[in-house]
Amino acid sequence: FFMGDFGTALIFFVTFIVVAFLSTGDLRAIGLISAAAGLGALMLVSFRPYIIRRFSAWRHVWEFVNENGFQQTRTLMAIASGGLFGLGGGNGFLRGVIAAETDLAFGIVWEEWGLLIGLVVAVFYIAFLASSVSCAGKTRSSYYSIAACAASGLFIFQASLNIFGSTDILPLTGVTLPFISDGGSSMAASWGLLGFISAAVNNCMPKKSQIENVLYSVSRRELKRRAKQRKKRSAAV
Repeated sequence: FFMGDFGTALIFFVTFIVVAFLSTGDLRAIGLISAAAGLGALMLVSFRPYIIRRFSAWRHVWEFVNENGFQQTRTLMAIASGGLFGLGGGNGFLRGVIAAETDLAFGIVWEEWGLLIGLVVAVFYIAFLASSVSCAGKTRSSYYSIAACAASGLFIFQASLNIFGSTDILPLTGVTLPFISDGGSSMAASWGLLGFISAAVNNCMPKKSQIENVLYSVSRRELKRRAKQRKKRSAAV
């Protein structure tokens, strides 16, 4: 709130809701918290009038081409000019828009590398979420399961705000696109969250084939140990 970054605050709040639901499952308490947070947000909007201006341009960006819809309209034009295969790396005009490397990263990818690469980026985040949730259900610890779900939920929600915000499907919040947007702190935070998911992957229940391999290696070591013991006994005799 004090930094005026409500996009990041929204991401953290959604992550908190995910963690609270997985930890307690108390939908009533979560609903009350969400309602209280919604009322608080409405009260805080009066202290940050620029949020109202952004919402006023949402879904009407072409009426505010040179005002609050400047970034979104340029992103839509860049996507249209990129077409199916893009203009080539570094050949787009969207990079010249203020904060494009962070807020409009998806538009830059689409303009310079085309629709196909843009869809690959979107599918990557969807597959990332699916694999993280799948692994979270197989972990041997609830801590790792909750951490993986919270981290993957944060990733997907942040990516959705960036992608849909820059294309005027959602209000533009100015959050970064994980692993793609410019910024060292954003990249460091993304890798840190990936560490939680990696820990959950390493804590997954072993598959049947893995168990069989372990048992096979143990049995081989046991056979070698017994063979050595027999050799020692025969040598002693």
